[in-house]
Amino acid sequence: MIIDSLELLHFRNYEREIFKFDPETNVLFGDNAQGKTNVLEGIYLCSTTRSHKGSKDKEMIKMGEEDAHLRMIVCRDRVKHKMDIHLKKSKAKGIAVDGIPIKKSGDLLGISNVIFFSPEDLSIIQNGPDARRKFIDMEICQLDKMYLFNLTKYKHVLKQRNELLKQISIKPELLDTLSIWSGQLVQYGTYIIRARKEFVDKLNGYIQDIHKELTGGSETMELIYEPNISEEMFGREITLSEKKDLFTKTTNVGPHRDDLSFISKNMDLRKYGSRGQQRTGALSLKLTEIRIVEEKTGEKPILLLDDVLSELDRKRQNFLLEHIKGIQTIITCTGLEEFIKNGININKTFEIVSGSVK
Repeated sequence: MIIDSLELLHFRNYEREIFKFDPETNVLFGDNAQGKTNVLEGIYLCSTTRSHKGSKDKEMIKMGEEDAHLRMIVCRDRVKHKMDIHLKKSKAKGIAVDGIPIKKSGDLLGISNVIFFSPEDLSIIQNGPDARRKFIDMEICQLDKMYLFNLTKYKHVLKQRNELLKQISIKPELLDTLSIWSGQLVQYGTYIIRARKEFVDKLNGYIQDIHKELTGGSETMELIYEPNISEEMFGREITLSEKKDLFTKTTNVGPHRDDLSFISKNMDLRKYGSRGQQRTGALSLKLTEIRIVEEKTGEKPILLLDDVLSELDRKRQNFLLEHIKGIQTIITCTGLEEFIKNGININKTFEIVSGSVK
């Protein structure tokens, strides 16, 4: 699959711009804070209906405007598809696929599979559990529409249950309704736990060989899914946790407290890995994602690299670029010197200046 074009209208700092991408390597370059990452965010939004940053719709609309439009054309299985996203300040976004409005964001998922790789991803191992859960959720949502449905419902129920736990201290009669929210939490959470376990198992099918190759055969790595609670015990444990939940006024059991560990040489890289080991592990993880998408869809995903190459040493740069050949890649950077010096092939460049292509 490849992105043919992207049109941004009143999106972030863009008035109006159309990008025509090459099927292989595209580079967006320019000084910081010019709008390079905004282009990648627009692509991710058109592919998933969400910002990779978690930004709200109104935050992505150009200052002084009431709405924004994004249009992206993707070629998949030799068939072109058009995604239209209409962001509004005071209303829910409008989404259309091939000119037909859709009500559920899940109906858009799977048309364009993208993998977003940023400097923050290089810190995924050393960061907190939130970052690792976000990584898992972002990837599974693109491959499993039911996961997105269950995750959205789970987050809504979790928010309502936590609010209820706070209200019960003021209105004790509301305690009788707690079990209703607990039951729904278990219903949606069980699917999440199962899907996460299956996803990590698939990652492990590839990551050991990739990591071994990346480290010159000196290391292997295994991912360990650490569920806060098993799907079999979720219903029982959430009931047993009610007293603690009422005391802390928050839900203490569930997949919103899951984590993921990275084990190399019997060592947890989260706690004991060097910065270099952690970055190598993160790179292995991203390259493994590509294999998973190919396995699931039969097509190569679109790779978005947001100023990542400058964060990698020469060896890791070369390894990454060697393994993404044949994949449409859109890269942001401040200059082209590294590409020229290292003889890296570029098929098309865009110089970004203040939200426009110079």
